[in-house]
Amino acid sequence: MTSTDNQNFSAPLGAGSIVSESFSVLFGNLVKVVLLGFAGTLIGYLVNGATLGFDVALGIDEPQIDLNNLAGFYAGIGISTVVSMVVYGLVTGIVVQLAYDAKLGRSRPLGAYFGPALAAVVPVAVLSIVVGILTTIGMIALIVGGLWVYAVFSATVPAIVIERAGFGGMGRSAGLTKGYRWPIVGTLILVWVCIFILQFVITFVLGLLAAALGTTGIGLIILLLFAGLIGALGYGLGGIVVALIYARLREIKEGVGVDQIAAVFD
Repeated sequence: MTSTDNQNFSAPLGAGSIVSESFSVLFGNLVKVVLLGFAGTLIGYLVNGATLGFDVALGIDEPQIDLNNLAGFYAGIGISTVVSMVVYGLVTGIVVQLAYDAKLGRSRPLGAYFGPALAAVVPVAVLSIVVGILTTIGMIALIVGGLWVYAVFSATVPAIVIERAGFGGMGRSAGLTKGYRWPIVGTLILVWVCIFILQFVITFVLGLLAAALGTTGIGLIILLLFAGLIGALGYGLGGIVVALIYARLREIKEGVGVDQIAAVFD
């Protein structure tokens, strides 16, 4: 956390505006965002369920470690992690594009977003793991430090998807966020609190359903649907807010408007 982060820029980030607009984009495109997020989350649950058990995947039970088959246990975790990050990369890449189109008031079929998202999925997945590791290390040292590290690299995915930055996405994000990292932390905290409240309510309902219906048959299907909805909100709102943060930073620092950013997909 250097002195450059205290540099004064003429224009504020506008945390309140970004959060408000993120919800506007989310609810204005709720069906598309929920479908994308739900599909990504459901794939993750199915993979985790196949490797670790559905009770574990849904958070109802703790994983049972077979000391005689540790290699198989960790292989299952590894497969789940890789699949989850690839799905995350694809879904987030699509949501980022969707956010810009929504901001411009235009609509395209979901299929139009898959090409750019697929092209970016590998660097997004790999760098997301790296950012996650760095953030965790920062959290171990100091929670605020972890949030700051996350803010530094918060524009990584949009940089990869929009600018084709590839594995240089983290460096590009670090440059864009310089001087605005604390406002970004504040923006992300606001969004995370909102997501937490929404997910808490849904999780409470999920717990009631688990107690009433059990975790087999129709009960399992309903639990998966609700769990998918929880993930969809996180996927969707998270992807939208980083897209809008990236757009705002480019507007402030480079004078680039959203229409110019979205033009790369035309």
